[in-house]
Amino acid sequence: MATTAISVREYLATSYRPDRDYVDGEVLERNLGEREHGAIQIFLGAWFFNHRDQWKVAPLTETRTQVKPASFRIPDVCLVAADAPFESVLRTPPLLCVEIMSPQDRLNAVRQRLQDFVDMGVHDIWVIDPESRRCYTCVAGKFEDFTGDTLRIAGTEIHVPLALLWAELDR
Repeated sequence: MATTAISVREYLATSYRPDRDYVDGEVLERNLGEREHGAIQIFLGAWFFNHRDQWKVAPLTETRTQVKPASFRIPDVCLVAADAPFESVLRTPPLLCVEIMSPQDRLNAVRQRLQDFVDMGVHDIWVIDPESRRCYTCVAGKFEDFTGDTLRIAGTEIHVPLALLWAELDR
């Protein structure tokens, strides 16, 4: 992936199509998904949107998130608390970040992204691999292969039944 070195100020003042991560002075291209990636992203966005009042959350897609003073990541989907401060660039840790793997993604590179979210204070992170139909969770910094049938944030009503997600891919 190509990189470009610029300042934080320049990064924040620049629009990229598609948007890009910024890590320690380097603008990084992100692997873009194919149809499966897009289908999962829209499914999750709609699922969370439809439950936003019940769960008291605001779902967001592809929102710049400042994970460190000179680093910004763009989660595919995230949830912020409905009562969290309004931020154009997220600086308050989201309740949940979701990364949807693209065919070009490698798990080690994805784990670096997850570590940035963990370091920022994100407690719950989900990784969804549409190709293998596997999920991974990272809760309080502990990365695990997920083997259940419903992704959940413990202590909340927030959940996603995987059968519905996979059925969307089969449409």
